[in-house]
Amino acid sequence: MSEIRTILGFLESRCEKYIHNSNKNNQEIFELMVETILSQRTRDENSSKAADLLFSVARTPKQISELPVKKLQGLIRISGPYRQKTKRIKQASKIILDKYKGKVPSKREELMEIPGIGYKTADIILMYGFNIPSIAVDTHVNTVSKRIGLADRKDDVEEVKEKLEKMFPMNKWYLINLGYVMFGKEVCKPIKPLCIKSAKNCPFSGFCKAYKTKSFEV
Repeated sequence: MSEIRTILGFLESRCEKYIHNSNKNNQEIFELMVETILSQRTRDENSSKAADLLFSVARTPKQISELPVKKLQGLIRISGPYRQKTKRIKQASKIILDKYKGKVPSKREELMEIPGIGYKTADIILMYGFNIPSIAVDTHVNTVSKRIGLADRKDDVEEVKEKLEKMFPMNKWYLINLGYVMFGKEVCKPIKPLCIKSAKNCPFSGFCKAYKTKSFEV
């Protein structure tokens, strides 16, 4: 399918240099898990600052589970709903420490039983932590996929994930989340995608369903 080849070529050229596919150790995977919880409902720069502050004080499940609630709240306050995130991070750390002997589980079902970890977070941990092929569907992946026409507008995130994983070769799944996020922020913006000004601004305008119909809402 020529559209899929075009999309993959663009994603590879734009974001492959930002992706490191080497296996992470358990500590790195745990930190990735905490970072994904911190990233929920906030901007990337704020979640990154919160993660840096937290990891400067506590990094392991044991250290975080023993951290006083007020202290943890202060460290991650910049990440948005910090009280809720504090509760989830504390719970997740304790579960990993007690139930999984300090190791982050590598099964999607087990990950999703941990507070603060839903579909997207579990898939990010699997793909970018364990190198287990999976496509995480966040707001950008969902919006871009539906605008282009790779998924129907009525599809939920699990249906979008299933369709994308059937369309793209498994050895390229690692490109999709990061690539679509970058594309959604830079080109296919939520409110005013750049193709509105000119089709030349988007490499997918030739086959994009939203561009052809001038209907961008998802």
